[in-house]
Amino acid sequence: MGNRRLFWRIVDKVESLINQGEFSAGSRLPPERELAEMFDVSRPTIREAIIALEVRGRVEVKTGSGVYVVEQLEKPIKSKEISAFELTQARALIEGEIAALAAQTITDEELEQLNKTLIAMEKGLYVEQADREFHEIIARATRNKALEYAVSNLWDLRLNNAQIVTDYGSVCKNNNDCVMDEHTAIYKALKSHDASAARTAMHKHFNRLINALFDAVESRALEEIKRKNDEKRGLYSLDGLVKSAN
Repeated sequence: MGNRRLFWRIVDKVESLINQGEFSAGSRLPPERELAEMFDVSRPTIREAIIALEVRGRVEVKTGSGVYVVEQLEKPIKSKEISAFELTQARALIEGEIAALAAQTITDEELEQLNKTLIAMEKGLYVEQADREFHEIIARATRNKALEYAVSNLWDLRLNNAQIVTDYGSVCKNNNDCVMDEHTAIYKALKSHDASAARTAMHKHFNRLINALFDAVESRALEEIKRKNDEKRGLYSLDGLVKSAN
């Protein structure tokens, strides 16, 4: 198990160097011996890492020639290109199924952890952190690392995309009571180990959020229209002429 964890760490390090351009597309990686010295591991560990990188499509092993970095044809989506609506829909679809799965596997200890986040939110203590912990505890309860990773990444996107932060901020700051009610409903469904109810409660949570986002966008649009009309009214109004004539 230790060796397995070790070679995955090497995979992560090499991928990071590739992403940073240290190992550019089409270039040959250093020989096995040099990589072993670079990362201070054995050559067998390097071989395992290379196999994993090849499976991931990051490198190509050419017999008698070496290991070459594969050009990534599809560029990753930039977080700034993702809207709050897209994020919320993705979270609803993914976390609805996560809640259903977690309802079957969640432990009493995890339910207690969820309850602590509810208490924190009710008291107004570290609300955003408690909100994230609530969703991540449910993801962990599925016993599926990929789902746990997905939820963590979606939260990172939620907190690091400036436009999403603004959009969410406009609808979340005054809705703690709604969030509390929705989280409580999810918690009760999980405690009852009712997969269908947990999925439905999670969907209702995000449905309220996405409708609030639509209302906020509509409100901003109306304010912008009013602002522009006021500018035009000031520019073209004949009130001044009428007053002077009188």
